[in-house]
Amino acid sequence: MITGYFIETGYFNPALTLTGGQAFRWRRLSDSRYFGIAGSRAVEIKCEKNGIRLFGVSDIEFWENYFDIQTNYKQIISCFSEDKTLRKACAYARGLRLLRQEPFETLISFIISQNNNIPRIAGIIERLCKNFGGRTAENHFAFPSAGVLADADLSAIGAGYRAGYINDAARKVQNGEIDLSLLYEMQIDEAKAELLKIKGVGEKVADCVLLFAYGKSTFPKDVWVKRALDRFYPEGLPACIAGYEGIAQQYLFEYIRNIKSEN
Repeated sequence: MITGYFIETGYFNPALTLTGGQAFRWRRLSDSRYFGIAGSRAVEIKCEKNGIRLFGVSDIEFWENYFDIQTNYKQIISCFSEDKTLRKACAYARGLRLLRQEPFETLISFIISQNNNIPRIAGIIERLCKNFGGRTAENHFAFPSAGVLADADLSAIGAGYRAGYINDAARKVQNGEIDLSLLYEMQIDEAKAELLKIKGVGEKVADCVLLFAYGKSTFPKDVWVKRALDRFYPEGLPACIAGYEGIAQQYLFEYIRNIKSEN
C-alpha cells in the first residue's frame, strides 16, 4: 500500500533540482529516492511519473512552498521555447525546478559556496549543523540559528576565511541590522543592497540568496553563466525570459556545463 503525500509537479529531476547547487543538505538514496533536511524539517521523497511523494512529513504547506508548487513550469518553458538556445537547455535539463528555501540558511550556505565545490560545501554545512544546530525530534541536526552563529568559534568546520563572513552575517541578522523577513517585499535592487552590507557577500551571493530563498528574478552569474552569455547572447538576453530570469539562468547553467558543441 502506497503511503506518503503526493505533490504533482510534472516530471521532476531530483539530481538537477536537489543536488545541483541550489541546496546542500540532500543525499541520494536510490535513482528515485532522496533524503533532505531544510532547517529542522526532514523528508524522504520518491519521484513518480507526474510528481513527488513525501514521506515522514506533517507540514505539507511548508514543502509545497519549498518545491515551488505555485509556479507553472509548463507555461514558463513554453515561453522559453521561443528562443533556440533555451529550447535546447530546457530539453537538456528537463524536470529542473527552483527551490524556495529559508533565507538565513540560504544566506549562510551561499557564503560558504564562494570559491568552493558542491561536495565540500555540503561537508562544511554538515559539520556546521552537527556542531551548532542541535538535534531535532527526529534525531537529525537542524540548521543553526543566527544567535548561535553570531559569536561561534567556527574553526572546527573547515570553512577557512568564510568563517568570519558567517559570523558577520549572523551578527547582523541577530542584532536586527538586517531583517531578512523584510526582503520579501523589497524590489530587487533594494533587497540586494541590504545583503551587500554583510562582509563577504558580493553580487553573485546576493543574487543567489534572492533567487533561491525569495524567488526574485535575479540572474546569478558564475563562470559558466558568463560563458553562456558570451556564446549565445552577446547582444543581450531574449525577451521571452522576462519575469523568470532566474529560472532561465538555471537551465542555461546546466546546459552550458554539459554540452560539448553547439551548431
